[in-house]
Amino acid sequence: MTHAFDQRDDQTTPNSEPNPEEQPMADDTTTAENVTVSPGEERLTPADFAPNAGELLLNEVRDAIGKYVILPDAHAMTGVVLWIAATHAVPVWAHAPRLVIRAPEKRCGKSRLLDLAEATCHDPLLTVNASPSAVYRSIGMKTKNPPTILLDEADTIFGPKAGENEDLRGLLNAGHQRNRPALRYNAANSSVERIQTFAMAALAGIGAMPDTIEDRAVVIRMRRRAPGESVAPYRTRRDGPALDNLRKRLNQWVVAHHDHLGTATPDMPVEDRAADTWEPLLAIADLAGGDWPEIGREACVTLTETRDANAQTTLQTRLLTDCRTAFGDAEALPTSVLLDRLKDDPEAPWATYSNPLQGLTAMKLGFLLRDFDIRSDTIRFDTGQAKGYQRAAFADAWARYCAPAPTCLICRQPLAIDDGTRTHPTCDPEARR
Repeated sequence: MTHAFDQRDDQTTPNSEPNPEEQPMADDTTTAENVTVSPGEERLTPADFAPNAGELLLNEVRDAIGKYVILPDAHAMTGVVLWIAATHAVPVWAHAPRLVIRAPEKRCGKSRLLDLAEATCHDPLLTVNASPSAVYRSIGMKTKNPPTILLDEADTIFGPKAGENEDLRGLLNAGHQRNRPALRYNAANSSVERIQTFAMAALAGIGAMPDTIEDRAVVIRMRRRAPGESVAPYRTRRDGPALDNLRKRLNQWVVAHHDHLGTATPDMPVEDRAADTWEPLLAIADLAGGDWPEIGREACVTLTETRDANAQTTLQTRLLTDCRTAFGDAEALPTSVLLDRLKDDPEAPWATYSNPLQGLTAMKLGFLLRDFDIRSDTIRFDTGQAKGYQRAAFADAWARYCAPAPTCLICRQPLAIDDGTRTHPTCDPEARR
C-alpha cells in the first residue's frame, strides 16, 4: 500500500540541545536512521511510495506556488520548488543552499513567495530583523535537523549602513557548509564555545544581498506583475491547511529517501561553489524523475549564469561610477589615492571587497577595470613617480556604461562631485537668483 499522500507531521528531532563537540564531520552526514520521528509515527520507506510520487509532489508544489505568485520564468520556479523540497533533507546535505528573493521595488511578490516557502518548507522560522544570538539559539536547539531560517526585509539587515549585522552575515555565510561553527569566548567560564551555524536559509528584500550571500544562493529576481497578469489572493486561514497538507506529504517522501539522498552524486553542470549550492537541489530532481532532472539542470545553468553576470555587471558599473566621483576634477590619481577615496565611501562595497581587512586592493582594482580596457600606468606626480590612473583612460567607459554626471546649475558643466548644492565651488551661487 502506498502512502504518497498520507497526512503526517514532519519527522523532526526533539528540542534537545546536543553537545556541539559530538556533531559529525562533513563526511559523516546524518542519515534517516537517526532522524527521530514523532511519537506513534511509523517510519515510511521508499517502498511505501509509488514510483512517480516525487514527480507528482514537486508538480503539486509548483502548481501551488504558481497559483499565488508570478515568478519571472520557469527556471526561477524550478529553483524555488527544488529548494523547498531540499529543506526537508537538511540532515543529509554537506551544504545548505540559500534562497535569495530580491526585487527592485515593493509589490513584486517577494514577501508572498517567502510566505509560500514558509508554508511548504521544513520547520520554518520566519523573522524580520533577527538578532544573531536568536538565530544561533534557534539552530543550536535542533542541531541534527535545524529549522529553515526565513528572513524577510533582509535589505534592512544588510543595507549599506547596517554594519552591526556583520555577525548575522557571517552566520549565514558559515552556515552554508556543514561543520563551520562560530567561535565565541564565554567569559563566565573562560572557555571558547562552538556555536553551530548549519541550516537552510531564505532571504527576501529590496535590491541585491551581500555578494558573499548571493554567491551561496539560488537567486530569484522578482518583478512587479504586468497589466493582465493575475494571481489568486493568499489567505493563511483559508489556504494554509491545504499547503500544510502538501508540506507533510512532501516531508514524508523526502525523509523516506534520506539514505539515498545522503549518498547521491548528481551530475553537475556547474562547478565550485555553484555546484555546492545546487547539488542538493539536483539530487532531489534526480530522485523525483520525470522531467525534473532535465529542467533542474536547465534552471541550475541559467540561474547561475544570470546571477554571475548580474553581479559582475553591477559591481563593475558601480566601480566605474565611484571612480568618476573619486577623480573629481583631477586628470590623474595615484592608485593608492584612488583606492583610499573609493574605500572612504561608507555606502560603497570597496572597504571590505574581497578582503574584509584590506578591502579593494590594487590588483583587484586592475582586474575589475581590465574588461573596460582601463589600465594603470607609471605617472609623474608632484610628489614623484607612482603607479596610477589617467582620467582619459576612463572617459570612454564612463560615457558608455555610466549614467550622465550631474551638471552645475550655473555653468551647466558636469559636476565631478555633487555636494547637494548642484554648483561648482568656483561658480557664484548668486547667479542662480
